[in-house]
Amino acid sequence: MPFEPWQPGMILNEARLASISPTWQDWTPVWTTSTGANTPSFGNAVISARYAQSALTVYYRLEIAFGTTTNFGGGGSSDNWRFSLPTPAAATTLIAGWGEISDASAGLGSRMGVRPRLTTTTTLEIEMASARIDAAAAAGVGLIDAASPWAWASSDTIRIFGEYEAAA
Repeated sequence: MPFEPWQPGMILNEARLASISPTWQDWTPVWTTSTGANTPSFGNAVISARYAQSALTVYYRLEIAFGTTTNFGGGGSSDNWRFSLPTPAAATTLIAGWGEISDASAGLGSRMGVRPRLTTTTTLEIEMASARIDAAAAAGVGLIDAASPWAWASSDTIRIFGEYEAAA
């Protein structure tokens, strides 16, 4: 049952409670790019994508461990990666959560803080938000893509979580 704002005279019942009680469920993100060209594909990546919606608030978690058959798209630094949202957002926003990315070839010190941005009402992009914790240089600044902040490879990871306002 979709969420409906509370109205005078409404009765609290099982269906109404279900519409406002968050229940975690899976979603399958679609991976594209900001230009629509150089489309990447997950291949044998391990993906955990879960979300829950309470009224018009959507909570989400997306974890990706790239695999040996992942295609990173090759669009370079001008073709940012996009991941579909589990449900449309009310508006775009610069901060819709927090997370980290990790370059497996450089060990534990390669982690970098990131923040998801809703660049459209149906997709998020991931912005580099800190330096690598091992202080090694990372390529580029801004939104991540096939070339930034490093040459992505098997076992690299993306882990993000957050919340946003759903479209009414």
